[in-house]
Amino acid sequence: MQSDRIVLDTNVFISALLSSTSPPAKVLELAVRQGQLLATVETQQELVRTMLSKRFDRYVSRARREALLVRLAPLVELVASTQVVRACRDPKADKFLEAAVNGRANVLITGDKDLLVLDPFAGIPIMTPAQYLERAEKEP
Repeated sequence: MQSDRIVLDTNVFISALLSSTSPPAKVLELAVRQGQLLATVETQQELVRTMLSKRFDRYVSRARREALLVRLAPLVELVASTQVVRACRDPKADKFLEAAVNGRANVLITGDKDLLVLDPFAGIPIMTPAQYLERAEKEP
């Protein structure tokens, strides 16, 4: 992986948090170490809102979730959504396509089937965490 510009769907962050040995956790670690995470204000707000939701209290402490958000904040490049995208059958997922297009992403990583069926979108590959890891292992 040569410094990919990466958009991670909120579901990837949540899965990474819930299982530190999962493909999403490995993708997050790889992205932080070798890539550039991209987000828009809208995707970042969804991440914060979801991570701090009480529904995760029984799985992961709020302190640990907050620590992850604090750790990630300086590592994420916020991009402006100047080009509006309306392409996904789930309109709530369009914000991730917007982040990818406006941030000139090399890849969008998600577990969302509504996004995965659009692969590639505007020349940007849309992959599951497992697919991305497989691709990263093949690269020199």
